[in-house]
Amino acid sequence: MSSSKSPLNPLDLFNVTGELTDEERMVKESVGRFVDEQAIPLMREAFEQHTFPRELIPQVAELGLLGSSIDGYDCAGLNAICYGLICQELERADSGLRSFVSVQSSLVMFPIHAYGSEEQKQRWLPAMARGEAIGCFGLTEPQGGSDPSNMKTHAKKDGDDWLLNGSKMWITNGSVADAAVVWAQTDEGVKGFIVEKDMPGFTAQEIENKFSLRASVTAALFFDNVRVPAANVLPGVTGLKGPLSCLTQARYGITWGVIGAAQACLDEVLRYSEDRVLFGRPLSHTQSIQVRMADMARRITTAQLLSLQLGRLKDRGEMRPTQVSLAKWNNCRAAIDIARDARDILGGAGISAEYVPIRHMLNLESVITYEGTETVHQLVVGKELTGINAFG
Repeated sequence: MSSSKSPLNPLDLFNVTGELTDEERMVKESVGRFVDEQAIPLMREAFEQHTFPRELIPQVAELGLLGSSIDGYDCAGLNAICYGLICQELERADSGLRSFVSVQSSLVMFPIHAYGSEEQKQRWLPAMARGEAIGCFGLTEPQGGSDPSNMKTHAKKDGDDWLLNGSKMWITNGSVADAAVVWAQTDEGVKGFIVEKDMPGFTAQEIENKFSLRASVTAALFFDNVRVPAANVLPGVTGLKGPLSCLTQARYGITWGVIGAAQACLDEVLRYSEDRVLFGRPLSHTQSIQVRMADMARRITTAQLLSLQLGRLKDRGEMRPTQVSLAKWNNCRAAIDIARDARDILGGAGISAEYVPIRHMLNLESVITYEGTETVHQLVVGKELTGINAFG
């Protein structure tokens, strides 16, 4: 007796969704509905107008997506897989939306929760979880890039306060943030400072004329003798371990996020290739297009399985930074290659904002660069394999 089987989901060939717990599946579905109904309809215009759709923030907060992995402080207390799925669904809409949540959650709320005083946690975490306060993360500098040890921003003790001087570059949320977690050199080593937007000497200047992440706020931060009280210094960490641990959290989310961008591109190509007729038949009926779409599905499936296993390791407390680097490298490369090929399959239509691949392709140029370039992650894996540090 033959039994009929339902067709595989073309965006989830290995049924990763079937491996999720009920809570994880519920998170994926609820965020997915929000993305389909509320976010995607806004992203094209937001990208074209070079604006972040701030009207989405209350809904993002209401869904519990800000600081979702934190227990207490009005946060959702979800596991690592849930956070990854949040990133995946948000980036199906646009990398700029996922970046906003990544920065708020992994780069601002995480260090305050992990290294902050109880007073700092009570002041900032609930407000940030509710979207009432926005944060940014100040690490990258104009001359530093991939080398955070070349940090020039510095802080010196002045009585009970600190005087902060320097600048930071390419800071997501920078000009709309109520607080910046800024990392600076001190006589005691690198320390984290919560710099509030109204502190004299602190200015944020939005970076214009971007061709990538246009639906995201990016800024340069400047510190001119900014007086930071001791109560705003993160007491729980000294050294580069602090900012690097934040980057590990953010990179983990990115490994999931780019899957969403890749899925959006493949979904667009699948629909387009059914309707587009060339030389008397739909594109989807040709061997060359099927091979290219099959390769997209292969890359997406590999990325999904990597991130799923990475998330399980994270939830068991076993995740290592090298594993995050491998997944960030693999998944970003897969996503940007898929976006570029999807843009090509669409032909002339591929450069139109009516279709999503060109927007995802441009965004992924930033995503493959920030939180560690592809080369940086290759060298992290190389160091793990050989025991030799080949940076520099």
